Amino acid sequence: MEPPIERIRLSQTAKEQLTKLKRNTKVEQWNILCRWALCRSLAEPTIPSPAPIPEYSNVEMTWRVFGGEMSEVLLLALKQRCYNDGFPGDQETLATQFRLHLHRGIGYLAGDSHIKNTEDLISIALPHNE
Repeated sequence: MEPPIERIRLSQTAKEQLTKLKRNTKVEQWNILCRWALCRSLAEPTIPSPAPIPEYSNVEMTWRVFGGEMSEVLLLALKQRCYNDGFPGDQETLATQFRLHLHRGIGYLAGDSHIKNTEDLISIALPHNE
């Protein structure tokens, strides 16, 4: 499957937020935190705001590095989300929605005051018994 975007470049704000997450969680790889962020945003029921995302940090990676062994699964999840939200499945839409979800997810993770270590990051993915 063809990725929605070949090269992913993060905004300066996202870079700063990821730096904070790296410090808290001790997860050193940008791509792993970005995968968590994408999944966090995709799990949110609302559509991300169509805000412009400046791409001017020096954090850049290919789709292959971003997704790793999960790249096809992440692409399918993104396509399904676009379908569920009523968006077309063309490359431009997928690329736009990917950027919006990625940056929103980074913001969510960085803004979550409960994430103080790796265990806290993992706990947000586990079902909560209420």
